[in-house]
Amino acid sequence: MTDRRTFIKSLAGATAGLSLSGAVQADKPEADRLGEVLPKRKLGRTNEYVTMLGTGGYHVGWTTERDAQEVIEASLEGGVRFFDTAESYAAGTSETRYGKYLIPKYRDLIFLMSKSTGGDAKTVREHLEGTLRRLNTDQLDLYQVHAISTPEDVDSRIQLGVLDVLLKAKEEGKIKYLGFTGHQNPFAHARMMERTNKSDIFDTVLMPVNVLDQTYYSFTKNIMQKALDRNMGILAIKSLADGRFFEKNKQAGWSTDDPLIPNYLSIKEAMYFVWSQPVSVLISGNENATFMREKIALARSFSLLTEEQKSILTDKVKHIALTGKVEYYKKKEA
Repeated sequence: MTDRRTFIKSLAGATAGLSLSGAVQADKPEADRLGEVLPKRKLGRTNEYVTMLGTGGYHVGWTTERDAQEVIEASLEGGVRFFDTAESYAAGTSETRYGKYLIPKYRDLIFLMSKSTGGDAKTVREHLEGTLRRLNTDQLDLYQVHAISTPEDVDSRIQLGVLDVLLKAKEEGKIKYLGFTGHQNPFAHARMMERTNKSDIFDTVLMPVNVLDQTYYSFTKNIMQKALDRNMGILAIKSLADGRFFEKNKQAGWSTDDPLIPNYLSIKEAMYFVWSQPVSVLISGNENATFMREKIALARSFSLLTEEQKSILTDKVKHIALTGKVEYYKKKEA
């Protein structure tokens, strides 16, 4: 308990910066031709400010065509201007739907990111060209080395030229910023940082951030401060542990005996906890417009949690976090 509280306290200064250093532009609501934009946070060392809530592209890929379009439209109407996707999401369907419903009319208003799971230069180059084609754009705001899984995976991708091809694409103007992602192993993230320590290749890091993470195989403990030290933008995912905070998911075919929501937490508490960390954006996947609007309303009503409030929430669910069952996507090394 002491170690965890000490760690949380060490992040307090960075979190306070969300309200004290201008990282959140909440005092001057921004508006564009679609209406009022959600509050924005600075994206690390870049000169970009991104909305505190982003639309997750995974759900845009697997839900129905109509629901995908409605999620995109609800996001834009609600002030979201950050859109996430990847070539691997439903075999490119997510990107195709963005290219159809988002990009043609709204490219100038949004921050657009995609990702490649490619393990070598040739594959990543092919993924990038396919992504640009499906998205119907000639430049991505952010492109990421996607789903790194182990330190060895990182070493392999670097050896096989993944970073070289991305840097070349950046020089060609196809990519504005670079990042890397993963949700299995925080030490894969640490290895990527070690291997690129002197080059500052990466502007962002995408990782799980939620009320359970600090207790079990933690990205927040092992990676967050390293990213802040490099002034990288932190992109938060798995705020509800891929839906495992809830009782069941009929489509996925799983159920939870002791769900965090509503037995211990509310959706509001879970998301406020994430936004109260020094993250640039919380990326939320929603399969219909109703869920998307719910997250938008929470973003608009957000108020920063105190360190004591965050500690109370983590203490409530520590016994569940220790089982490792809710954050099932984390894979400890053998």
